[in-house]
Amino acid sequence: MNKVMIAAFLFIFLPLAGCYSQQEKGKAQEEKSVDKPHDDKYAWDFGRVKKDQVLKHTFLLGNGSRKTITIKNVNTTCGCAASKVDKTALAPGETTNLEVQLKTKGYKGEVKQYVYVHTDNLDNPVLRFIIKAYVEE
Repeated sequence: MNKVMIAAFLFIFLPLAGCYSQQEKGKAQEEKSVDKPHDDKYAWDFGRVKKDQVLKHTFLLGNGSRKTITIKNVNTTCGCAASKVDKTALAPGETTNLEVQLKTKGYKGEVKQYVYVHTDNLDNPVLRFIIKAYVEE
């Protein structure tokens, strides 16, 4: 092989090998994460859980704007989920806890519920948080 063919081989095929290994790594991480909670500020996965439990998680809700923000309302998509916020007025840079719970009674398999935080922030009036679990017998 001459130097041009070797250079072409290295230029074309080595990057493809790197992409393949990154895809495989991503698949492996996805498979591992099925039973582990995810670290996402707007979502929480309780993983595999037993039925008839009350699961709890606390999100950190922060004000990244330059004005004080008022939390007007917090609601959930069903009665199996509940939420509570510690403070309703957040100064710039201030944070508060958003406590959520999910009741697994009556569920089997994947459960996904949403918690909506309504604020007076015109740029982002509604924040959506996701809680989910896989309920086993």
